[in-house]
Amino acid sequence: MSDLSPDYHYNVIARALREIDAAGPGLTLDALAARMGMSVAHFQRLFSAWVGVSPKRYQQYLALDHARALLATRHTTLDAADGAGLSGSGRLHDLFLTWEAMTPGAYARAGEGLTIRHGWFDSPFGRAIVTGTDRGICGIGFGAEMGQEAALDDMLRRWPKAQFKDDPGFLRPWAMQAFGARAGQNADTPLFLIGAPFQIKVWEALLRIPSGHVTTYSDIATVIGHPKAVRAVGTAVGRNPVSLLIPCHRALRKSGALGGYHWGLPVKRAILAYESARADATSADTAM
Repeated sequence: MSDLSPDYHYNVIARALREIDAAGPGLTLDALAARMGMSVAHFQRLFSAWVGVSPKRYQQYLALDHARALLATRHTTLDAADGAGLSGSGRLHDLFLTWEAMTPGAYARAGEGLTIRHGWFDSPFGRAIVTGTDRGICGIGFGAEMGQEAALDDMLRRWPKAQFKDDPGFLRPWAMQAFGARAGQNADTPLFLIGAPFQIKVWEALLRIPSGHVTTYSDIATVIGHPKAVRAVGTAVGRNPVSLLIPCHRALRKSGALGGYHWGLPVKRAILAYESARADATSADTAM
């Protein structure tokens, strides 16, 4: 298999990110390349091409105080998001997305009459469970911390009256788009959001956070018109069914602490570091 194929990249990057995160800042490039079974030059080329920065630079983004640094330098209050073209449809942050929400009545029926397909896929952050209806992705979760069986059960329990079908082939094009290898350059990744009206408002606000930036739970509460509902916002963020694409990982506490993450804080930290590294690399390229 070519080392430029998406599947190869997913596996290499997922392994490398886990090794870097587990080992901490003392891990050298030579040692990391050896663990990956590659020459230093070959590994660094692959890693830098996919993440956008060198492995050493990426280690800096994984530092525990990185979230606080992000809040200080890339904090968006979301009130200017519409002016930047980051509205609820079309091009959102760094991905092409289209989305629609299930009606409140359909939500109340707990998935009755829906067929929800599911399948496991490789991602840079470990194995990911993807679920979807005929109209788009309705769920993405990660099994690295809680385990694959628990992650699948978590996703399926959200819709107790739906019919479920193991069908990764149907979902593969959308999954490839979601994890950065779009099946077509002009293709959209369709999302079908299934949640209560308040949850939908929170998730819409999350969609307006640019990649490489963060916001706070209190900012989200303010922008959706419920400034005192910070705890309820936190609960809705945690119940986001479509991780990564609806970027709940970009919501932090006011203090700059990571807060919670349904799929495990190591996954949240890795995604934030990954996005920050790519955003900085893109900014550097633009400035040249």
